[in-house]
Amino acid sequence: MTYTGTHNYRDNRDNGDTSRKERPGMRVAVAGGTGLVGRLVVEELAAAGQDPVVLARSRGVDLVSGAGLDAAMAGVDTVVDVSNTTTVNSKKAISFFGSVSRNLLDAGARAGVRHHVALSIVGIDRVGLGYYQGKLRQEEVVTDGPVPWTVLRATQFHEFAEQTLDRVPKPFAVVPRMRTQPVAAREVAQHLVRLALAPAQGMAPELAGPRVEQLVDMVRGLLRARHQRRLLLPVRLPGATGAAMTGDGQLPAGQGPRGSQTFGEWLAGHTAQGG
Repeated sequence: MTYTGTHNYRDNRDNGDTSRKERPGMRVAVAGGTGLVGRLVVEELAAAGQDPVVLARSRGVDLVSGAGLDAAMAGVDTVVDVSNTTTVNSKKAISFFGSVSRNLLDAGARAGVRHHVALSIVGIDRVGLGYYQGKLRQEEVVTDGPVPWTVLRATQFHEFAEQTLDRVPKPFAVVPRMRTQPVAAREVAQHLVRLALAPAQGMAPELAGPRVEQLVDMVRGLLRARHQRRLLLPVRLPGATGAAMTGDGQLPAGQGPRGSQTFGEWLAGHTAQGG
């Protein structure tokens, strides 16, 4: 499944009036604003002189049920959805991302939101992972929704190597074989903010890091930086999914913005900070 960005979101634009995007202190709701990327989006919005509103359970908002959304969305101009779930089960992922997206869009329509920005992942239509089915569902709901939209697909973050390693108990390190072009989470947040402060554009060009890496090599480098001895077990997933992951399935398909920080640079800084 692919999207071309030709959805008629411009029909909902109030005759092309973009004056609110230029007003200082735009109120921007960040769904998942306490997570890895969400915290950075909130920081970047504040640094840009905008008014970020965190939508998270810790702030009294349940994105899955919709409880607390209407009150939190009062006066919001734009929504940035970086909400996340850790499940790899396709049914659970589809349920989560579908429910959250519908709730955000419906509440946004009631509040007069003019732009909904969703973060997605490069290659979700080429790699048959259960989690990716949920992200596809998110894109479907957003592109068919009542609010003008932008979807940004980004590659895995540098932190993906750490997340992969920390999922597996010691003394093993089971790592799927895959090629990726990892990008700094901070650079993703900065790009999301630029998109949020501009008019809706449909499918944005895919964002990736500066260099293609092997996930196994990334994890090996992380182990070395941590001075950890673990048995590294590279595993190729079976079938078409494994072929896509070891091929170009999770690399950007065309031209687009590229981050500047390499995984090696991120790892050096992360290690220096005690990561």
